[in-house]
Amino acid sequence: MDAGGGAGEQLSLSAVRDQLIREEDSIVFALIERAKRPRNAPAYSAACGGGSLAEFFVREAEAVYAKAGHYQKPEDVPFFPQDLPPPLFPTKGYPKVLHPSASRVCVNDAIWKMYFDELLPLFTANGDDGNYAETVALDFACLQALSRRIHCGKYVAEVKFKDSPQDYSPPIHAKDNNALMNLLTFKAVEEKVKQRVEKKARIFGQNVTLEEDSVNKQDGNACDSECKVDPKVLSKLYDLWVMPLTKDVEVEYLLQRLD
Repeated sequence: MDAGGGAGEQLSLSAVRDQLIREEDSIVFALIERAKRPRNAPAYSAACGGGSLAEFFVREAEAVYAKAGHYQKPEDVPFFPQDLPPPLFPTKGYPKVLHPSASRVCVNDAIWKMYFDELLPLFTANGDDGNYAETVALDFACLQALSRRIHCGKYVAEVKFKDSPQDYSPPIHAKDNNALMNLLTFKAVEEKVKQRVEKKARIFGQNVTLEEDSVNKQDGNACDSECKVDPKVLSKLYDLWVMPLTKDVEVEYLLQRLD
């Protein structure tokens, strides 16, 4: 994580939160880009080789990313980690601020299923324009943004544990998932996050012009139907999936924190 100019010993909850807020931008823009194309269902149908174009693209793209030195940070988690090639170029060493078990924490299977089965139909139009290669490349960007944001929960958990080890240690020892989930849940904060991402989608998704009648729109008052992605989809995405999956990451990390 690059929060606060580098993780290291300066890792703090405020720095992690700043990083999470920046990740929101990546998710909103990725969904806006994907929304340019219709559903393009054939990209997700099994081909003669048994897998879909989407699966093929993500596997191959991740292999290239790995060769270039990606997936060295705990928040960068591949969807297909089996047999990823080692880096071919020198990579920078990152401070080890997390427990070694962080590498075992992964919810990408749930993210994959959520994205293709539930999220994609919410913000893409029905149709098939034949641009399958571009479509799956845009899907890959969405998947990466979502996965990175959700797996940043490892840092959230680490900071919260270090701030209050006396609160977290007993349920960790007891393997009490529910108690940990309660400690990690702040409804008021979650509501603000939902409102913020909805507002970002409303602002970022406008068609900006220089006409005088566009002033109100550019102040964030655009009609939702004119936005490139329905802002309420972003609120729903965070409410139903991003924040719950992030807390799943946090709980899974904490359960191994004292091993």
